[in-house]
Amino acid sequence: MASRAVWTGQLRISLVSIGVEVHPATKSGARVAFRQIHRPTGKPVRYQKTVAGVGRVKTEDILKGYETSKDEYLLLDPAEIDDIRLETKKTFELVQFVDASEISPLYYDKPYYVVPTDDLAEDAYRVVRDAMRKAGKVGLGQLTMRGREYLCSIRPCGDGLLMETLHYADEIRSADPLFSGIEDGPADKELLAVATQLIERKSAPFDAAAFIDHYDKALRALIAAKRKNRKTPRAMTGDEDAKAKGGNVVDLMEALKQSLGSTGSGRNKPSSKTAKAKRSA
Repeated sequence: MASRAVWTGQLRISLVSIGVEVHPATKSGARVAFRQIHRPTGKPVRYQKTVAGVGRVKTEDILKGYETSKDEYLLLDPAEIDDIRLETKKTFELVQFVDASEISPLYYDKPYYVVPTDDLAEDAYRVVRDAMRKAGKVGLGQLTMRGREYLCSIRPCGDGLLMETLHYADEIRSADPLFSGIEDGPADKELLAVATQLIERKSAPFDAAAFIDHYDKALRALIAAKRKNRKTPRAMTGDEDAKAKGGNVVDLMEALKQSLGSTGSGRNKPSSKTAKAKRSA
């Protein structure tokens, strides 16, 4: 399946603007996924938006509520939020460059590929990519997508550019409450030497393909075994409404055919007198 851009706009450096598209760098459907099934009926469990005392509600009747105090909400129409005008909705401006080592791994969130929109944009795109690679720097800026403004970094990646969303400072928890109880004294020298040797012995270039998801592999093996076993319970989860309507159509058609057959046979079947007359003739 072709990749679909999640953001399209301008990558800007000072007065230089480059038309780009942002595509997800990871796949969400690469692992086994399950759907919840109701055991007694074998039907899929659905999640519906409901209101106590009212039941199911329409999407167009739902507003955004911001809690101002306990059980009290300020109501906003989703359209009002969408109308907020931010330059970062269409422009990703690199406002600062830093060494990659300056950004703690704590801040990195999700990777995206950044590609030029056309041949004209590709020329400037290559210049920026090569300049960043030569300088050994990572660019920082902000862009708005999916209803949120993200802090992002961008760096050369192969023949292109890799963008990574970053957490804001107020989204990072302090480690002090968790690490404060760990003694800060020096480690035993002999134990440290052995641990260092072990690390050096197991050091090698990073290769993600060398690691597999053992849990996913075990799940697939379980599913394969269950598929071969005829005793494994199964459920048909098609559209219930369509099934009901389809069943009625089939039943009606069968009844009409039977009626037509019986009517036709009664109409075309000769009486005993007629049959005798024909045989005499």
